[in-house]
Amino acid sequence: MRFDVITLFPEMVQAVTQSGVTSRAAEQGLITLNCINPRDYATDKHRTVDDRPYGGGPGMVMKADVVLSTIRDAKQQSPASKVVYLSPQGKTVNQAMMSSAAKEEGLILLCGRYEGIDERIIELAVDEEWSIGDYVLSGGELGAMVVIDSITRLLPGALGHEQSAEQDSFSDGLLDCPHYTRPEEIEEKPIPAVLKSGNHAEIAKWRRMEALGRTYQKRPDLLEKLDLNEQDKKLLEVFLRQQ
Repeated sequence: MRFDVITLFPEMVQAVTQSGVTSRAAEQGLITLNCINPRDYATDKHRTVDDRPYGGGPGMVMKADVVLSTIRDAKQQSPASKVVYLSPQGKTVNQAMMSSAAKEEGLILLCGRYEGIDERIIELAVDEEWSIGDYVLSGGELGAMVVIDSITRLLPGALGHEQSAEQDSFSDGLLDCPHYTRPEEIEEKPIPAVLKSGNHAEIAKWRRMEALGRTYQKRPDLLEKLDLNEQDKKLLEVFLRQQ
């Protein structure tokens, strides 16, 4: 998958492919990352990318002509890519959105700075606005890196185990179940006995029950969106009785 990131700080975004899952994915050719600096499209000697806002007010606004030229060049290089503006006003990303985005040929991720971008850029060249949460950052770079990481781990071959992404939190609308490894006991806290039973059906049932219970306790809003079958309802009842 191809990621084109329009950013004034390309070195910041490039760091996302220098370690971990995204690094291995880049080495394997599963993803390509191309950072494009709008300053390269500025026509004045100072490479100006921002200006004072019409109507007054604090801060600066990224210029429409420069950013539009940048986007259109990126689109020429990757015509099938969707243009996404990382913005606190955008739709909050979730696992379903990332799963859908992972099927795209590519994404052009536009990172704003200062007070934001000229509104006409959104009207003329942006397909969607995405937000990573209800808070404000200094720019869209961190949001772009979050999106790249989240999508990359969903690509076939990106993770060490093909089922890892399928079992992540939110993959089926629930939080993930708890996980344990050696030592078997620490500070008088043993691992759940079922995990040592060797009974894979019972282990799967326990994990499903824990996922349902955790979601009920920590994110009941997620559970409200799901239409639980009778088996899930019974598992949740068992979990609640054990508390």
